[in-house]
Amino acid sequence: MIEARHLRVLRAVAATGSFSAAARELGCTQPAVSQQMKALEGSAGTPLLIRTGREMRLTQAGEALVRHASGILAGLTAAEEEVAAIAGLRAGRVRLVSFPSGSSTLVPSALAALRAAHPGTRVSLVDAEPPRSVEMLREGDCDVALAFRYEGASAAEEWDDLVVRPLLADRLVGLVPDGHRLAKAESVAIGELADEPWIAGCPRCRRQLVEVCEGAGFVPRIDFATDDYPAVIGLVGAGLGVAVLPELAIESVRPKGARTVTVEPAVQREIVALTLPDLAQVPAVAATLDHLARAAER
Repeated sequence: MIEARHLRVLRAVAATGSFSAAARELGCTQPAVSQQMKALEGSAGTPLLIRTGREMRLTQAGEALVRHASGILAGLTAAEEEVAAIAGLRAGRVRLVSFPSGSSTLVPSALAALRAAHPGTRVSLVDAEPPRSVEMLREGDCDVALAFRYEGASAAEEWDDLVVRPLLADRLVGLVPDGHRLAKAESVAIGELADEPWIAGCPRCRRQLVEVCEGAGFVPRIDFATDDYPAVIGLVGAGLGVAVLPELAIESVRPKGARTVTVEPAVQREIVALTLPDLAQVPAVAATLDHLARAAER
């Protein structure tokens, strides 16, 4: 295998015409230059220099190698500089995928802080709910996935192969129209809403709603289902039903015509940032995880 240090010596010999002159240019000894040239000829499998008195003349193979050496060494130098920039967070790219309520609450402040600290790091953002966001991470379509799972989820082991950075516990709250009979209640048992029409959220949230209601002894009558949290809030505000939503979803939208109430029993979802073990060692990814964690503390 041809080594970059040997190419540098060959280029110096070709430019100066002798081992001793090349040694002076490279700041090493003449025997060291001779030794490295022998190693390079051994790797190439053919002579590269013809010694004529005190001068050296390149063979055809030597001329070809010198011709390519400049491009190879320049490319290697550029690669080393780029890697050093990425390692020092002067450059880098992170592909982030997040569920919508995380995108509107945690992500903006985290990315603003990341950009202020490391302006050379670029972050792209795509919305996706789990489990699709987790699939994207495993398939190599993103570097960090902001995801959630509910307490007691049967698929708790589905993240065993990932680096899990816990961020916060997001409690579900009830949402009822302003004029609802329970709008001013301090807390509401979910069974008190058994006869209400329901507006449900994303598929995973919808499944969780049904499980909680079944635990309270009833099956919710779901009149509307939408992944769009502002739409859920709008439907409740128009008096078309009730809902339970994560606090993060309420935080990002002003509930016009609707009121939040504490729902019992308490149900929480765990908000986490996920990445692959190898990616966790990449400086830009590690910095993104750190800033997401700081955003969740505020």
